[in-house]
Amino acid sequence: MSLLDGISSPADVSKLSMEDRLVLVDEIRNRIINVIQSTGGHLASSLGVVELTVALVSVYSLPQDKIIWDVGHQSYPWKLLTGRADRFHTIRQSGGLSGFPRRDENPCDAFGTGHSSTSISAALGFAMARDISGEDSKVVAVIGDGAMTAGMSFEGLNHLGHIGTDMLIILNDNDMSISPNVGAISRHLTSLITDPRYNLIKKEVWNVLGKIPSLGERVRSVTHAVTSGLKKTLVTPDTLFDDFGVRYIGPVPGNDLAAITGVLQRVSEIPGPVLLHVVTKKGKGFKPAELDATGYHGVSASFTEKRNRRESFTSAFSRTMTDLGRSNKKIVAITAAMPDGTGLNEFAVKYPDRFFDVGIAEQHAVTFACGLAFGGLKPVVAIYSTFLQRAYDQVIHDAALQKAPVVLAVDRGGVVGEDGPTHHGMFDIPMLLPVPGLRIGAPRNCDLLEMMLRASVLFEEYPTAIRYPRGEEPGIPSVSPETVLPGKGQLMREGKDVLVIGVGVMALFALKAADLLEKQGISVAVFDPVWLKPAPENDIRTIAAACGRVITVEDGAAEGGFGFHVRSILFDLDLPVLTLGFQDEFQTHATREELLTAAGLDYESLIEKIGDFVG
Repeated sequence: MSLLDGISSPADVSKLSMEDRLVLVDEIRNRIINVIQSTGGHLASSLGVVELTVALVSVYSLPQDKIIWDVGHQSYPWKLLTGRADRFHTIRQSGGLSGFPRRDENPCDAFGTGHSSTSISAALGFAMARDISGEDSKVVAVIGDGAMTAGMSFEGLNHLGHIGTDMLIILNDNDMSISPNVGAISRHLTSLITDPRYNLIKKEVWNVLGKIPSLGERVRSVTHAVTSGLKKTLVTPDTLFDDFGVRYIGPVPGNDLAAITGVLQRVSEIPGPVLLHVVTKKGKGFKPAELDATGYHGVSASFTEKRNRRESFTSAFSRTMTDLGRSNKKIVAITAAMPDGTGLNEFAVKYPDRFFDVGIAEQHAVTFACGLAFGGLKPVVAIYSTFLQRAYDQVIHDAALQKAPVVLAVDRGGVVGEDGPTHHGMFDIPMLLPVPGLRIGAPRNCDLLEMMLRASVLFEEYPTAIRYPRGEEPGIPSVSPETVLPGKGQLMREGKDVLVIGVGVMALFALKAADLLEKQGISVAVFDPVWLKPAPENDIRTIAAACGRVITVEDGAAEGGFGFHVRSILFDLDLPVLTLGFQDEFQTHATREELLTAAGLDYESLIEKIGDFVG
């Protein structure tokens, strides 16, 4: 039996010798690579923190001590060492382990994560609860250099420096978030790593320690060094963090198990707020991931993307933006640390002076775009639906209130699949519908997305949000050119028994269901509103009145969604209206197809529900 298979709790790790822990490190990496090859998942980020995770589990007493992982896409080694190794093969699968920390999954998961930059604030909350309760425990936040670019991290740092309680922040610096990091914070961290004092440490200390044959002796040597003279070398004065009142220690090598274990043993005893700067290699131990950390950040099964039969929405957005950038010199593109995921890489290469990656700072991205718009440019902000939630105030206060003609390309609308509840785009429609003046479009296929995007960048007043799902388009029926104008929809199929209004791709699901229902003698009209705001209200009222019954279908939260808006449009007609969407609960992790089926939104379920509603 492998060492890993014998780990049923964190206490089992601390009982191992340092030599055995080094064997365990290799077993963890092999397990992650083998499993993720079958299931897909976040590979490079997890491979980079194996030694750090083993050291944390060895030094701290879990679950009494609290370890909070920022974002959590690097938590696979953590799951393996906290009693979940026997279920690790189920990760990100329906009914299996989540791909992120979850409080309801394991007592060692102190705080659920998925979005970045929350760890410092959450850890400070744990630390203050400990102090007020008079408990004796340690609190650690592990945050990446990418997550440190977000404003929330500095809000937490500011408060921590003011309070001054005992708490450790581990800054995991691999020079990456999903894509290479940008900005002044990244430059500051680079300056610390390239400081001659750090190179002196590597040359005169770590290499010397490497000659000590016993790993246990290396740990004792490192601990003594940090406690005595080396501590003065490790503590670099005049860092940004010292200015916040947080003691800075580092940088230290995070992929050297003995070194990081020894440093953690000493640092865990230092009172007050401390930031330990740890340098790791993203993708460590798997050469393809080391060479292409961005490409191997998140991988599909067998490390290859399935070849799309049709174009994906993100690809269509990318192609259109690149073409718009060529023909219109005022077009600028903004992303919040997601140039790959949002499809802006090609635009960035061809028009670098008009591309802005602002780091993990969605709030700044939207307000920055408003300034660009008022300065005479045509900004497009490409952002995932789940991350747009973080900039909701800016959409209302800075964009809509001031009528800023910005375009929000809202990718990953609806359920996204295996990343689960932290990443589903469930709330964009209910969130955006009440905002005065905001245009909201939902293209059902790539042709319509391209047409709407080309039209939206020319609008002179009010912001526009174009919402589209992850993955390839499910069908390509013809598009009426007039539907690119706000307030225009398209009747895709005539019928007399019931009107089905499908939002975005759900119009195609409804169309397929209607074709099959015709064989059962049920005549279904299918209408794509295209624009959810302003909606084609007159068309909806006219067709609804003729059919006598209405069903709305959307791949987002039903509560407060477009179906509720249709009810208000039809309130005086006294028609039966059935609103279909995801019900009032967070959706779990599974494939997009499995989630749609479970919610009764696949076309087979629509056939049954339409039939029952009419019959």
